Amino acid sequence: MINSMNWEQLLSPLRYGDDGSSNAIELGRSPFHKDYDRIIFSSAFRRLDRKTQVHPLSENDHVHSRLTHSLEVGCVGRSLGTRVGRALANRLPEKVDASDVGALVQAACLAHDIGNPPFGHTGEDAIRHWWRAPENAHFLDGLSALEQADLQTFEGNAQGFRIVTQVESHRFQGGMRLTYGTLGAFLKYPWTVDYVQRGEAKKFGCYQTELPIMRQLAESLGLLEVSQNRWCRHPLVYLLEAADDICYGLIDLEDGIEMGLLQYVEVEVLLQPLFGSQWVLIKPQLEQADNLRRRLQSLRGLAMEVLVNAICQAFLEQEQRMLTGQLTGDLIDYCPVVVRDVVQQAKDMARERIFKDSRKLAIEIGSYSTLSILLEGFLGAVRERVLDGRATFRNQRVLELMGKSAPQNDWTLYEAYMRALDFVSGMTDNYAAHIAQQFSGYQPPARN
Repeated sequence: MINSMNWEQLLSPLRYGDDGSSNAIELGRSPFHKDYDRIIFSSAFRRLDRKTQVHPLSENDHVHSRLTHSLEVGCVGRSLGTRVGRALANRLPEKVDASDVGALVQAACLAHDIGNPPFGHTGEDAIRHWWRAPENAHFLDGLSALEQADLQTFEGNAQGFRIVTQVESHRFQGGMRLTYGTLGAFLKYPWTVDYVQRGEAKKFGCYQTELPIMRQLAESLGLLEVSQNRWCRHPLVYLLEAADDICYGLIDLEDGIEMGLLQYVEVEVLLQPLFGSQWVLIKPQLEQADNLRRRLQSLRGLAMEVLVNAICQAFLEQEQRMLTGQLTGDLIDYCPVVVRDVVQQAKDMARERIFKDSRKLAIEIGSYSTLSILLEGFLGAVRERVLDGRATFRNQRVLELMGKSAPQNDWTLYEAYMRALDFVSGMTDNYAAHIAQQFSGYQPPARN
């Protein structure tokens, strides 16, 4: 008999790091709605407003930041979760309804990029590059193989799990104290870095520091254990990923038009197949818009509706395979061919026409230097403090900048490094660039 997960456990309202005293049901506000509130009011979430989505440090106010992207993914996720929740109504726990499932998915979506460092995915690679550079090899002396791998494979998803369970709000006492249900839907890669090392996965979701938390989470939710330190995914993770894919696929193209990298007509032609025979009715509606931006907004909304319907249908058809941990790939892979093709073509267009824009590339290249300066400064100070028990005058000033992230006497070198990475990866693009410039040599502000 194949083991199966169940919705009673998967939608657990219990909170990690909480004794349950703050989890009373309030009128109109379930535990999952509280999760949403805790995330959206957090400092870590607010900083996403100044973190790269696709275009670093863009001066165009209509181009998405990591924060606006996360808000939009949350909206799509809420729609997906609510619709799926309605279809699952007779299988949901007694005190959970469709709107609660929507709120849970929305909360998980809201936090899905909360661990991204400055400069987005380029920032992730810059941190990995620094740790792997031969001239920095001595920083890894004394660490275990898996601790070294955590640092050399810095992963925004694992950093995000660390933020919501450790760093933010109740610092190292439960973090945001989110429900197990929301944490499960948030945890896209419930395994550790060794699976990436062996080529069995491209990403991972948990550093060695948070492994006990992931074990506790998996046990509470009833996630099926695949192998040592690896569990199958929570079914609602697939909705989070689908919401992210929908927004990436459509919003990247919208940003491309704003940046003058794409023409509206190209995007319209790409999306038209989604509507089939309904296109003859839709096109006159679009033509009523008084400018291209509003026409694009209408087209995007209609396309999202088609994609949301397709994802919900795929979820319900694949429910049992998800509950038994047998589903491979993403929900998009189980949608109609036209949906799969349009999403893939949208990603391809963004990759070829937007991601390679010279203005974007130049800033991304510079981000390697920016993060190198920061990592050398903060990690050098941390290393000296842990190994020597003291710090030079200069490094003491660096540690003072870190506040509570500065190493304590009983911290291991690995723990001290992780705290330093918490500090650096939590920076916004602007703040990282500013501090790196200050570390390179103070420049007084220009006089008018």
